[in-house]
Amino acid sequence: MKIALILENSQADKNPIIFRELKNVSEAHGHTVFNYGMYTAGDKRRLTYVMNGLLAAIVLNTKAADFVVTGCGTGEGACLALNSFPGVECGHVANPVDSYLFTQINGGNAISLPYALGFGWGGELNLRYTFEKLFVNKFGGGYPPERVEAEQSNKKILDHVKTITHRPLIEVLKGLDPKFVKDTIDDPQFAEMFYANCQDQEVADFLKAL
Repeated sequence: MKIALILENSQADKNPIIFRELKNVSEAHGHTVFNYGMYTAGDKRRLTYVMNGLLAAIVLNTKAADFVVTGCGTGEGACLALNSFPGVECGHVANPVDSYLFTQINGGNAISLPYALGFGWGGELNLRYTFEKLFVNKFGGGYPPERVEAEQSNKKILDHVKTITHRPLIEVLKGLDPKFVKDTIDDPQFAEMFYANCQDQEVADFLKAL
């Protein structure tokens, strides 16, 4: 699985810690992590949580990534932003139990963490344990066992609903302010990671034209 880490400007200084914990846990399960930034608070590109939503939608819909780990101060803004885009099902995850239940019950493709809340002594341990619980079982396995069938049925219904209520990503991109889209992807490391993994040529051509 290809996992994209995306952080907005208020939490950018935590990128090395978050990336290290996510990378160590993910690689132990055979996954690969791509760090889409922000990398430091001084980066030229200033990602907002709304930009996080757009960037997550781009990498997920083009299959440049299979899963996104993002967040902001509370985790709420990024979660709302991601869920406003097509092809993204993001859960608000604050601890290992949230992480496990989200993957088992909801089977989404993104999580948003509250990086400013309770991130003091031992903060990296909560990150580590939270990431560990992402991968202990196959997504969508259900919990508790007697609820598995109902939960999997609801997931299929939700997936279908989103195909009706959301437009294709390329239509969304063409309808957005071009400057907003360009500012979101205007980073050399984005180009290096994204275009090598993107499986949607129409989206790739549109972004390159910006």
